[in-house]
Amino acid sequence: MLSNKVILPELSYKIMGILFKVHNKLGPSLLEKHYQRAVAKELGSQKIPYKREISIYLQYEGENIGKYFLDFTIDEKIILELKAEKYNNPIFFKQVLSYLKQTHLPLAILANFRREKLEYRRIINAEYKDQPFE
Repeated sequence: MLSNKVILPELSYKIMGILFKVHNKLGPSLLEKHYQRAVAKELGSQKIPYKREISIYLQYEGENIGKYFLDFTIDEKIILELKAEKYNNPIFFKQVLSYLKQTHLPLAILANFRREKLEYRRIINAEYKDQPFE
């Protein structure tokens, strides 16, 4: 049974506030790296613990078969993946699901800045669907 509770509400609301602030100030026409830098500056100024461009090794039957990079991990609880694409591609969602599976973190936020209004999606790791969060 799924709960109507929001996973990690306080932290995720702070992150959303940062994303909206950055989008409102910079608009929808920059490159992804510019949004990443602005978000990092805001996370730092609000003293929210984060790591940027974290390498994650892809495992298959106990062996490393490659790696990929997460844009951000926030407080070792939330993956924050930023995009600056004209169109949302379903592969972005699948990519983030894969990140959740590999990291075992409970929540990811996928945000696309290249739209007139910030587009975002909260993605819950299925491993945590029945667990309470605060």
